[in-house]
Amino acid sequence: MIWIYRILFLPLLLLASPYYLWRMRRRGGYAEGFWHRFGEVPPLPAKATGAKRVWLQAVSVGEILAIAPLLEAFKREGHTEVYLTTTTSTGYQLAREKYAALTVGIGYFPLDWWAFSRRAWRQVAPDLAILMEGERWPEHVAQARAQGVPVISINARLSDRSFKRSMRFQWALRPLATGITRVLCAAKRDEQRFKTLGFPAGRLQTTGNLKLDVTIPVMSDAEKVALRKEIGLPPAGLVLLGSSTWPGEETALLTALKSARERGLRVSLLLVPRHAERREELRGVLEKSGLSFHFRSSGAATETVDVAVGDTTGELRKFTQLADLVFTGKSLAPHDGGQTPVEAAVLGKPVLHGPRMTNFRDIIRTLTEAGAVRKVETHSELISVAVELLQDEAQRAKLAAAAREWHEANRGATERTLAVIRQELA
Repeated sequence: MIWIYRILFLPLLLLASPYYLWRMRRRGGYAEGFWHRFGEVPPLPAKATGAKRVWLQAVSVGEILAIAPLLEAFKREGHTEVYLTTTTSTGYQLAREKYAALTVGIGYFPLDWWAFSRRAWRQVAPDLAILMEGERWPEHVAQARAQGVPVISINARLSDRSFKRSMRFQWALRPLATGITRVLCAAKRDEQRFKTLGFPAGRLQTTGNLKLDVTIPVMSDAEKVALRKEIGLPPAGLVLLGSSTWPGEETALLTALKSARERGLRVSLLLVPRHAERREELRGVLEKSGLSFHFRSSGAATETVDVAVGDTTGELRKFTQLADLVFTGKSLAPHDGGQTPVEAAVLGKPVLHGPRMTNFRDIIRTLTEAGAVRKVETHSELISVAVELLQDEAQRAKLAAAAREWHEANRGATERTLAVIRQELA
């Protein structure tokens, strides 16, 4: 089966390369480390005496942030060294900023073709390979199996779309089902789906969602005041946050801002688009709105504006701490999947979301059962409910308290995951 994959990979890569090269150029930041994609590995130190080396792959920003407790535990215990790879330029940049002291090297994950993967494996020479969330690469797993290296999939999940697609090509998953040593699932639903796809039940375990164990440094009041000034928000008044928004959602939030102000509320809007390269598109939307605005990437604001745009990488956690109400993006039609509501809930913020949160179905279910979120079905309902909650401090406080309680009740995935990793390394 792996030979069919190897034969088909290069022609398919050549067909898809114009699109991916265009996307890489549009997003930018891929020049540094470009050859990592072809199996070149940044210089790594010799493996320390008595240490085990782990190759950990986390695709992008959300996954990079979620692995912090694991990396800190490895460093603290002292006998595990980590080579960390990622796929996106934003993930790579964030990893280098946060984890240089916690890893022996940081690079891009190689293209999953035999020659590139084998070259990288020879240089890294790991004792254990860890794949985060949806990362399941046939060649990477085949190289591990050939060298007798266990592979653990952590925080493993299958979205509705991935599960449906996988069911159609179930035969192609056999090498993964037999090659991945342990699958540590984020939720019971994911465990059942992997079982349905043919993964052996003895290799499956629900350890919980690592993203719920995240610890977010809390800003002081003085730091919040300084950040508000830097991005152009007034020193006082409510803040409505659009978290990882997609096209159309920003327009609804702008309307919500105007509607709230018409009712006499002192409120500003903070937009954090999911893709920062949309800034020019978003600039056009803002210019049509007639509201004043400032983009974070332009530097410190020189005056107060109606709308601040957080078009930078790795600052959403800080921006969320300024918010009085959060809307989670990519959750209203025509978009689907949703962006994570976890960090807003961890920070005890009242959260609104649309009906299309399929990538976070179990998290949203438990948040809903805890009374920690409000769902809106349409753009117009987003506007009306946002204004309603901005007017009602008691409702916001109730949602926020429920979110904090939900977070405390759902922690512990990190230690359960570490227990399995320690077992495999031993």
